[in-house]
Amino acid sequence: MAGRKKDDLLHSAVKDHAIDKNTDINAILKSMEQSGGFESRNLADGVDILKRMMDEPKCTKFLSFVAALMSTGARGIVRDMLKNKMFDVVITTCGALDHDIARYYDKYYAGDFRMDDRELLDKDVHRLGNVLVPMSAYGPLIEEKMQAILADMYREGKRDVATYEITDKIGSSLGESSFLYWAHKNKIPVVVPGIVDGAVGSQVWLFHQQHRDFKLDILKDQNLLSSLVFDAKKSGAFMVGGGISKHHTLWWNQYRGGLDYAVYITTAPEWDGSLSGALVAEAISWGKVTTKARQTTIHGEASTLLPFIYAALLKR
Repeated sequence: MAGRKKDDLLHSAVKDHAIDKNTDINAILKSMEQSGGFESRNLADGVDILKRMMDEPKCTKFLSFVAALMSTGARGIVRDMLKNKMFDVVITTCGALDHDIARYYDKYYAGDFRMDDRELLDKDVHRLGNVLVPMSAYGPLIEEKMQAILADMYREGKRDVATYEITDKIGSSLGESSFLYWAHKNKIPVVVPGIVDGAVGSQVWLFHQQHRDFKLDILKDQNLLSSLVFDAKKSGAFMVGGGISKHHTLWWNQYRGGLDYAVYITTAPEWDGSLSGALVAEAISWGKVTTKARQTTIHGEASTLLPFIYAALLKR
């Protein structure tokens, strides 16, 4: 930076947005590139990176996301991205499976962040932020459906199963409103490295109590991911939220020298040292993102941003 001339620094003037009723979303995003608008520039850059990643024919594309999104309308965007085969593999958390099953068979409802949780408990209603989850639509329902699915796998002779085999079986039992259904239909593996941390994983454990020869083999998941990573000419990832799903995506891509494309959405702060707060750029120092990668971190709430990002990708 010290050796650069002043003219090299001042090469891109800030421009005002000029939007009318005929302006489409990609024109707005293009305008954001020179708006000087803090996170808006990262959003515009993120969409451009995703477009380039989608257009790269030899790129193995990862999608990772956190479970809470599946309790919102963003579930429909994830579903449609998989329906349209935008990604080759999904890494997520157990709650995403829970919510996909629950919302396929029943409904969640709009609530408020400031509701009385003692009253909700008394009425058998769970609260997830400002989303209301009736108890009848969650635990008992998932138990019933999962026990039937696992019993079916057992009858088929399955014994040592990977999480991607369980998610594929779940998807085969659901319909078109489900993201797991489209992953199953389009042969997109869904890997859940922390599957025991949720209702579906608990049901696998309960099934094991009566069928001791039925076991989880999470190393089969790792074998699948290794084959995808080592065969990839290039790799890219759209990581929505942090935690284990983000880290597992980065972790496996270090074995091929890092991601070539990386877009990350988070609300977590960088200064607490957490994985969720870490910018994508930090992963370069670990070899999880290449030094020449197109990468950005977008700070914002994912259920707000995803509809605009997806709409822009459809307009490409």
